[in-house]
Amino acid sequence: MLPSSANTHESVNSSQTKLDRFLVCGLGSLGQHCVAILKEYGVAVSAIDQVQPKNWEVPNLENLLDDLWIGDCRQTNILEQAHIRHCRTVILVTSDERVNIEAAFAARLLNPQVRLVVRSDKQNLNKLLSQNLGNFIAFEPNQLTASAFALAALGNENLGYFNLEGRRLRVVKYQIKPSDLWCNRWQVHQLNTSYRRVLNHAPNASELPNQFYQWEQEATLRAGDIIVYIELADMLEHSQRSESKSRRNLWQFWREVILSISWHKLKQKLAQFWRSGYQYQALQVATICSITVIVLWWCGAILYRWYYPGIGMSEAFYAIAVLLLGGYGDVYGGVKFEEQIPGWLRLFSLLLTLAGTAFVGVLYALLTEKLLSSRFEFFFTSTRPRLPEKEYILIVGLNKVGQQIASLLQELQQPLVGINSTAVDPSILPQMPLIVANFANALTNVNLTNAKSVVVVTDDEMENLEIALMARSQNPNSGLIIRTYNRRFSDKVAQLFPYAQVLCTSALSAEVFAAAAFGENILGLFHLNNQTIQVVEYLVEDGDTLNGLMLADIAYGYGAVPILYQKSVQSLPLSTAKFMPSDDTRLAVGDRMIVLATTRSLQKIERGELSPRNWQVQVEKALTSDAIFDGANAISIISGCSIGTARQLMKNLPGKLPLNLYKQQAQRLVLKLSKLRVIASLLPVNNDKKI
Repeated sequence: MLPSSANTHESVNSSQTKLDRFLVCGLGSLGQHCVAILKEYGVAVSAIDQVQPKNWEVPNLENLLDDLWIGDCRQTNILEQAHIRHCRTVILVTSDERVNIEAAFAARLLNPQVRLVVRSDKQNLNKLLSQNLGNFIAFEPNQLTASAFALAALGNENLGYFNLEGRRLRVVKYQIKPSDLWCNRWQVHQLNTSYRRVLNHAPNASELPNQFYQWEQEATLRAGDIIVYIELADMLEHSQRSESKSRRNLWQFWREVILSISWHKLKQKLAQFWRSGYQYQALQVATICSITVIVLWWCGAILYRWYYPGIGMSEAFYAIAVLLLGGYGDVYGGVKFEEQIPGWLRLFSLLLTLAGTAFVGVLYALLTEKLLSSRFEFFFTSTRPRLPEKEYILIVGLNKVGQQIASLLQELQQPLVGINSTAVDPSILPQMPLIVANFANALTNVNLTNAKSVVVVTDDEMENLEIALMARSQNPNSGLIIRTYNRRFSDKVAQLFPYAQVLCTSALSAEVFAAAAFGENILGLFHLNNQTIQVVEYLVEDGDTLNGLMLADIAYGYGAVPILYQKSVQSLPLSTAKFMPSDDTRLAVGDRMIVLATTRSLQKIERGELSPRNWQVQVEKALTSDAIFDGANAISIISGCSIGTARQLMKNLPGKLPLNLYKQQAQRLVLKLSKLRVIASLLPVNNDKKI
């Protein structure tokens, strides 16, 4: 019931009373990672746990804590000793959902303004509590990490998918090929459009940078270069293209079938069909009957045409059809013929009627059997589709995480195969092929050589490693994604097996919990270059670090990528969201913005730590009188300076823009001025050498 002696504080100092304290309840794996990430934000962090932790997954974590209290986080006296009244946020991540909810109630009663970030899987209850308590948000770690596993399974090219405002966006990693339209023709900045933004660019044989915007705008794309970009995926056009492609593929398939027909191949197919056994027995009977009827039909038509030369072939053909359909009496019953019909022809006609009746009976029997079997299968069995032939994703372990991963991948129309050690309810993922067997044995029943990726997400991380290595031995070329729970184990596996993507559930979830602790709304996440990239929504408030900034400051100063901007509803009731907004946009109170951000970027936004502006623009001269006017407008819009300052500069050329800019912002301004027939160049700050 007393604080840990290593970090005891008898009183709260002045810096901690400014509501920059954060309290973490539960020091399991997730709680420890939350503490480590929160300390990177430079805030005071205290913790409460039921017992003194014996296993510290994060090195030196005990010394990072400002206070460690041993006790029940639901008890009022423990929360008061942990200075709950001076806390900005309480993160409740014990392994018991009931404890988390009860502790959240106790904390809110002691501090009505505290933000509550809770670990809970009760989705409906979480929604109701958020509506009634306010400043409350709940996550379930498995739901947070499922998207990261699903995206990792897509391969190196597709890194992320998420929906915003009813539109789907995707993050793509692409290596330039010599045959591409972009190759040797386009500069990197030319890829930025109203529906696309470049995130990273790595020239041939170099590694991707760890931060956004670490690329040269005027660099020409070469074969072997790697680019990472986010774009709007137009689902309507995509579906139309897919439909058109499927039609072309279908026509191509049948064309190849027709052209490939030969007597030798046909004989092989027939022999194979005849030896196929019991599963095609009914079809074999129907085939024999059909062939017999067709032979009798043509023989009868020829005989009637031969014996009665006065009738046409078509009349003979239809007469035989009547006989085959049981019409012997219609042809011969009670009819007097001018010529006596031979007995053998009348007997042959009777045989035709009997054969036709038998064929119709067999046909009815087969149809009845098929209908009855289909009804019984519908009510009593669940028939899953067959295993895909190639380029499928194998999911090993269909627990909650595995099921969520499969659901996400099915939404993206990816071919899947599931493996589970126990039977799965037929109503769960009925469209996914499933093998129920021991994991080791099941791998031998799947053609792993055709698997694009293998995702191993059982509840035992040692078993995950074993299965992953077995899969690797059978298919070294498939992607390998391994789920772990311990950060130290995860790091070691990642170092020893660099070909695998090792994702630690606790580490991934902790980044979302920590970001949510500062009031951010996390809409999604994906993995890029060994970092977790979060999709974060901001509503600009009076006095926060975003108010009054241009999107260029957000991009180059904080290192985040604005992908959506919406003007304040109060100032513009009919405002609509703009994707890939211009860097020239200036934020105001009430505006809404969605960005892609790393944990480091979120920390800089929270602290208001903008990177320095280290570049100046030297304007030499304007080639026309109109260029003076247009150049001043461009300078004001792109740099953010007043229009008066820009006009004063353009009237006194040559001269330097008195406002320092970020490098890419300055490059964009110089490029824009050149199009307006204004000669300008870049200068690093405190250096007169032109770039």
